[in-house]
Amino acid sequence: MTNHVLLNNVSHQNLKVIPRYSAELGDNIASILAFPTEFVELQKEYPILIRKNSESQKFQATALLGLNKDENLYLNPANRSGWTANYIPAAIVKGPFLIGLQSQDEDSSANPVVHIDLDHPKVSEEDGYPLFLEHGGTSPYLDHITSVLKIIHEGMATQDAMFSAFSELDLIEPVTIDIDLNNGEKRQLVGNYTINEEKLASLSGDKLEALSKRGFLPLAYAVVASMTNIRKLIEIKNAKIQ
Repeated sequence: MTNHVLLNNVSHQNLKVIPRYSAELGDNIASILAFPTEFVELQKEYPILIRKNSESQKFQATALLGLNKDENLYLNPANRSGWTANYIPAAIVKGPFLIGLQSQDEDSSANPVVHIDLDHPKVSEEDGYPLFLEHGGTSPYLDHITSVLKIIHEGMATQDAMFSAFSELDLIEPVTIDIDLNNGEKRQLVGNYTINEEKLASLSGDKLEALSKRGFLPLAYAVVASMTNIRKLIEIKNAKIQ
Protein backbone atom coordinates (compact mmCIF):
# COMPACT_ATOMS: atom_id res chain seq x y z
CA MET A 1 0.00 0.00 0.00
CA THR A 2 1.01 3.60 -0.55
CA ASN A 3 0.14 6.79 1.29
CA HIS A 4 1.01 9.71 -0.99
CA VAL A 5 0.68 13.21 0.48
CA LEU A 6 1.86 16.66 -0.52
CA LEU A 7 5.18 17.32 1.21
CA ASN A 8 5.28 20.35 3.50
CA ASN A 9 7.63 21.69 6.18
CA VAL A 10 4.97 21.83 8.89
CA SER A 11 3.49 18.32 8.93
CA HIS A 12 6.76 16.71 7.86
CA GLN A 13 9.34 18.77 9.75
CA ASN A 14 10.75 15.67 11.49
CA LEU A 15 10.70 13.28 8.55
CA LYS A 16 13.89 11.64 7.36
CA VAL A 17 14.68 9.32 4.46
CA ILE A 18 17.15 6.44 4.58
CA PRO A 19 19.57 6.98 1.66
CA ARG A 20 20.82 3.41 1.36
CA TYR A 21 19.78 0.84 -1.24
CA SER A 22 18.94 -2.72 -0.29
CA ALA A 23 16.48 -5.53 -0.90
CA GLU A 24 14.93 -4.88 2.51
CA LEU A 25 14.23 -1.29 1.50
CA GLY A 26 12.47 -2.30 -1.71
CA ASP A 27 15.28 -2.00 -4.25
CA ASN A 28 15.38 -5.66 -5.32
CA ILE A 29 13.85 -5.11 -8.76
CA ALA A 30 15.10 -6.43 -12.09
CA SER A 31 14.35 -3.30 -14.10
CA ILE A 32 13.34 0.31 -13.57
CA LEU A 33 11.88 3.03 -15.76
CA ALA A 34 14.53 5.12 -17.51
CA PHE A 35 14.15 8.58 -19.00
CA PRO A 36 15.76 10.28 -22.03
CA THR A 37 17.19 12.98 -19.76
CA GLU A 38 19.51 10.38 -18.19
CA PHE A 39 20.32 8.11 -21.15
CA VAL A 40 23.85 9.46 -21.55
CA GLU A 41 24.69 8.57 -17.94
CA LEU A 42 22.72 5.32 -17.88
CA GLN A 43 24.47 3.90 -20.94
CA LYS A 44 27.77 3.88 -19.05
CA GLU A 45 26.44 1.39 -16.50
CA TYR A 46 23.21 -0.36 -17.59
CA PRO A 47 21.52 -1.91 -20.62
CA ILE A 48 18.78 0.48 -21.75
CA LEU A 49 15.90 -1.55 -23.14
CA ILE A 50 12.68 -0.37 -24.76
CA ARG A 51 9.35 -1.93 -23.83
CA LYS A 52 5.78 -1.34 -24.99
CA ASN A 53 3.26 -0.44 -22.30
CA SER A 54 0.56 -3.11 -22.43
CA GLU A 55 -2.23 -0.60 -21.74
CA SER A 56 -1.23 2.51 -23.69
CA GLN A 57 0.82 0.64 -26.34
CA LYS A 58 3.37 3.43 -26.06
CA PHE A 59 7.08 2.74 -25.90
CA GLN A 60 8.97 3.40 -22.68
CA ALA A 61 12.57 2.82 -21.67
CA THR A 62 13.86 0.69 -18.83
CA ALA A 63 17.27 0.14 -17.29
CA LEU A 64 18.00 -3.56 -16.80
CA LEU A 65 19.24 -4.29 -13.27
CA GLY A 66 18.95 -8.09 -12.99
CA LEU A 67 18.41 -11.29 -14.94
CA ASN A 68 15.77 -12.83 -12.65
CA LYS A 69 12.55 -11.51 -11.18
CA ASP A 70 13.19 -9.49 -7.99
CA GLU A 71 16.94 -9.50 -8.67
CA ASN A 72 19.06 -6.36 -8.65
CA LEU A 73 22.68 -7.24 -9.39
CA TYR A 74 23.84 -3.72 -8.58
CA LEU A 75 22.94 -4.05 -4.89
CA ASN A 76 25.98 -4.62 -2.70
CA PRO A 77 25.75 -4.35 1.10
CA ALA A 78 29.54 -3.98 1.28
CA ASN A 79 29.30 -0.54 -0.33
CA ARG A 80 28.41 2.47 1.78
CA SER A 81 25.41 3.34 -0.40
CA GLY A 82 24.49 -0.29 -1.05
CA TRP A 83 24.91 0.24 -4.81
CA THR A 84 27.87 -0.63 -7.04
CA ALA A 85 27.49 1.72 -10.04
CA ASN A 86 28.63 5.33 -10.28
CA TYR A 87 25.28 6.52 -11.63
CA ILE A 88 22.01 5.33 -10.09
CA PRO A 89 18.78 5.56 -12.14
CA ALA A 90 16.61 8.53 -11.19
CA ALA A 91 13.57 6.31 -10.59
CA ILE A 92 15.60 4.47 -7.92
CA VAL A 93 17.14 7.56 -6.33
CA LYS A 94 13.78 9.26 -5.91
CA GLY A 95 12.78 6.62 -3.35
CA PRO A 96 9.51 7.60 -1.64
CA PHE A 97 9.15 10.88 -3.56
CA LEU A 98 7.09 11.59 -6.64
CA ILE A 99 5.86 14.49 -8.68
CA GLY A 100 2.30 15.72 -8.40
CA LEU A 101 0.52 18.58 -10.11
CA GLN A 102 -1.21 21.38 -8.25
CA SER A 103 -3.19 24.39 -9.47
CA GLN A 104 -3.68 27.57 -7.50
CA ASP A 105 -7.19 27.96 -8.94
CA GLU A 106 -9.41 26.56 -11.68
CA ASP A 107 -8.08 28.96 -14.30
CA SER A 108 -4.37 28.49 -13.68
CA SER A 109 -2.14 25.78 -15.13
CA ALA A 110 -0.93 22.97 -12.91
CA ASN A 111 2.57 23.22 -11.47
CA PRO A 112 4.73 20.27 -10.41
CA VAL A 113 4.97 19.75 -6.65
CA VAL A 114 6.71 17.14 -4.48
CA HIS A 115 4.72 14.35 -2.87
CA ILE A 116 5.99 11.66 -0.50
CA ASP A 117 4.78 8.14 0.26
CA LEU A 118 4.59 8.07 4.05
CA ASP A 119 4.34 4.25 4.05
CA HIS A 120 7.55 3.75 2.05
CA PRO A 121 10.15 1.64 3.93
CA LYS A 122 12.78 4.39 3.57
CA VAL A 123 10.68 7.00 5.38
CA SER A 124 11.59 7.39 9.05
CA GLU A 125 11.69 9.86 11.91
CA GLU A 126 14.77 8.25 13.49
CA ASP A 127 17.19 7.28 10.70
CA GLY A 128 18.34 8.91 7.50
CA TYR A 129 18.72 12.39 6.05
CA PRO A 130 16.36 15.16 7.22
CA LEU A 131 14.12 16.81 4.64
CA PHE A 132 13.98 20.22 6.29
CA LEU A 133 16.47 22.32 8.22
CA GLU A 134 15.89 22.89 11.90
CA HIS A 135 15.28 26.62 11.52
CA GLY A 136 13.49 26.50 8.18
CA GLY A 137 14.27 25.77 4.56
CA THR A 138 14.84 22.55 2.66
CA SER A 139 17.81 20.31 3.40
CA PRO A 140 20.58 19.61 0.84
CA TYR A 141 19.17 16.08 0.52
CA LEU A 142 15.71 17.34 -0.42
CA ASP A 143 17.27 19.81 -2.86
CA HIS A 144 19.05 16.85 -4.49
CA ILE A 145 15.80 14.87 -4.68
CA THR A 146 14.11 17.86 -6.31
CA SER A 147 16.77 17.86 -9.02
CA VAL A 148 16.25 14.12 -9.54
CA LEU A 149 12.49 14.62 -9.85
CA LYS A 150 13.18 17.31 -12.45
CA ILE A 151 15.13 14.74 -14.50
CA ILE A 152 12.10 12.45 -14.38
CA HIS A 153 9.56 15.19 -15.08
CA GLU A 154 11.45 16.56 -18.08
CA GLY A 155 12.17 13.04 -19.33
CA MET A 156 8.50 12.11 -19.24
CA ALA A 157 7.72 15.23 -21.27
CA THR A 158 10.30 14.22 -23.89
CA GLN A 159 9.93 10.46 -24.28
CA ASP A 160 6.79 10.27 -26.43
CA ALA A 161 8.24 12.65 -29.03
CA MET A 162 11.54 10.77 -29.00
CA PHE A 163 9.97 7.36 -29.52
CA SER A 164 7.67 8.75 -32.21
CA ALA A 165 10.72 10.05 -34.07
CA PHE A 166 12.47 6.69 -33.74
CA SER A 167 9.34 4.84 -34.92
CA GLU A 168 8.87 7.10 -37.96
CA LEU A 169 12.41 6.20 -39.05
CA ASP A 170 11.80 2.48 -38.35
CA LEU A 171 14.69 2.39 -35.87
CA ILE A 172 12.98 0.37 -33.14
CA GLU A 173 13.26 -3.41 -33.44
CA PRO A 174 12.53 -6.40 -31.16
CA VAL A 175 15.54 -7.93 -29.41
CA THR A 176 15.92 -11.32 -27.75
CA ILE A 177 18.70 -11.51 -25.18
CA ASP A 178 20.31 -14.95 -24.78
CA ILE A 179 22.07 -15.55 -21.48
CA ASP A 180 24.55 -18.39 -20.85
CA LEU A 181 25.82 -18.65 -17.28
CA ASN A 182 28.94 -20.47 -16.12
CA ASN A 183 26.86 -23.00 -14.18
CA GLY A 184 25.28 -24.17 -17.44
CA GLU A 185 22.02 -22.30 -16.93
CA LYS A 186 20.56 -20.74 -20.07
CA ARG A 187 17.71 -18.27 -20.39
CA GLN A 188 16.20 -15.70 -22.70
CA LEU A 189 14.86 -12.22 -22.06
CA VAL A 190 12.02 -11.51 -24.48
CA GLY A 191 9.51 -8.74 -25.04
CA ASN A 192 12.13 -6.01 -25.33
CA TYR A 193 13.11 -3.66 -28.13
CA THR A 194 16.25 -1.76 -29.02
CA ILE A 195 17.57 0.62 -31.69
CA ASN A 196 18.72 -0.97 -34.94
CA GLU A 197 22.30 0.22 -35.24
CA GLU A 198 22.59 -0.48 -38.98
CA LYS A 199 19.45 1.49 -39.83
CA LEU A 200 20.61 4.32 -37.61
CA ALA A 201 24.01 4.45 -39.33
CA SER A 202 22.43 4.36 -42.81
CA LEU A 203 20.06 7.30 -42.27
CA SER A 204 20.43 10.11 -44.79
CA GLY A 205 22.14 13.31 -43.75
CA ASP A 206 18.92 15.30 -43.49
CA LYS A 207 17.29 12.70 -41.25
CA LEU A 208 20.36 12.55 -39.02
CA GLU A 209 20.39 16.33 -38.84
CA ALA A 210 16.70 16.39 -37.92
CA LEU A 211 17.29 13.89 -35.10
CA SER A 212 20.30 15.84 -33.92
CA LYS A 213 18.47 19.18 -33.85
CA ARG A 214 15.78 17.66 -31.62
CA GLY A 215 18.45 16.17 -29.33
CA PHE A 216 17.42 12.60 -30.13
CA LEU A 217 20.47 11.40 -32.09
CA PRO A 218 22.82 11.02 -29.07
CA LEU A 219 19.99 9.29 -27.21
CA ALA A 220 19.62 6.70 -29.98
CA TYR A 221 23.35 6.02 -29.88
CA ALA A 222 23.23 5.81 -26.08
CA VAL A 223 20.67 2.98 -26.34
CA VAL A 224 22.89 1.17 -28.85
CA ALA A 225 26.03 1.59 -26.74
CA SER A 226 24.27 0.48 -23.56
CA MET A 227 23.70 -3.03 -24.87
CA THR A 228 27.34 -3.90 -24.15
CA ASN A 229 26.43 -3.70 -20.45
CA ILE A 230 24.55 -6.99 -20.77
CA ARG A 231 27.96 -8.65 -20.58
CA LYS A 232 28.59 -6.77 -17.34
CA LEU A 233 25.36 -8.11 -15.85
CA ILE A 234 26.27 -11.66 -16.84
CA GLU A 235 29.73 -11.26 -15.28
CA ILE A 236 28.24 -9.99 -12.02
CA LYS A 237 25.75 -12.85 -12.02
CA ASN A 238 28.48 -15.42 -12.65
CA ALA A 239 30.56 -14.01 -9.79
CA LYS A 240 27.59 -14.38 -7.42
CA ILE A 241 26.88 -18.02 -8.32
CA GLN A 242 30.47 -19.24 -8.06
